[in-house]
Amino acid sequence: MTGRRKAIAFFITLGACLVAAAVTLNVSWIMIHWRRAVPLVLGIIVFAMIIAGITVYTVFLVREIRRSEQQDSFINAVTHELKTPITSIRLYLETIQSRELSEAQKKEFFSIMLADTDRLLHTVDMVLKAGVAGLKKKREFVSVDLTTVARDCAELACVRHHLSTEALILRDGAPVSVMGDSDDLHTAISNLLDNAVKYSGDKVAVDLQVVNGEEGKALVKVKDHGVGIPRNQLNKIFQRFYRAPGRTLRQVAGTGLGLYIVRSIAKKHGGRAFAESEGEGKGATFTLELPKISG
Repeated sequence: MTGRRKAIAFFITLGACLVAAAVTLNVSWIMIHWRRAVPLVLGIIVFAMIIAGITVYTVFLVREIRRSEQQDSFINAVTHELKTPITSIRLYLETIQSRELSEAQKKEFFSIMLADTDRLLHTVDMVLKAGVAGLKKKREFVSVDLTTVARDCAELACVRHHLSTEALILRDGAPVSVMGDSDDLHTAISNLLDNAVKYSGDKVAVDLQVVNGEEGKALVKVKDHGVGIPRNQLNKIFQRFYRAPGRTLRQVAGTGLGLYIVRSIAKKHGGRAFAESEGEGKGATFTLELPKISG
């Protein structure tokens, strides 16, 4: 048990003991003053306020400890995501500087360094976008074809993750248009695809679908057949810094910001983002739901 878990257990126990003590005193007060209405009512009100205050304080304290733990996990994850490619790039540069290499070896090293640079830029981009994701400032929305955006994101994901056309399949139909910001929608769909690829395991099989939903909704669905998500975590995974528990889920590198950004973008566009899964090992489906342009 970690130090923070011990602290959480301590404050929960302390809060429960204080509530029990307050309840005991309240019962004793009632038994002593049950014949006198004014002291009885005042005592019940005061003790109720004390119990409520202790409960709220304990809940707030536990939430702050958990939030601090999530932020520390985020810092560790970002540090790893930044340090790993930098270390790799430095190693290859030192090798190029200290040894005579063939042109083929140099091209291979340059290719690896470019991939590490892309990974580094992606991490920085995620942190920057997470910083502005929660802001309520609205951009000027224009008509955006979701099908075209999804196709661009699928092509980018295939290049970024070195996927074949069979590993990531786009099932698009008629054009589906929404009012929105094209850059934000590219970010949201790309994050969903990156998340699906990362959690697919050894064999990547991702389906991307853009469809007309009911009640004037446009749906972007990203389905994978990977590690899955416990049902009690389906809503929590969209929280900032949150990483779902479990050995398999923890082994996947990440910052805990991607899905938070997706949900923030969905809210800005008057929509929502949600996940569905039958449990661990059974894959997951992520849906981005946005208001569709009528007509």
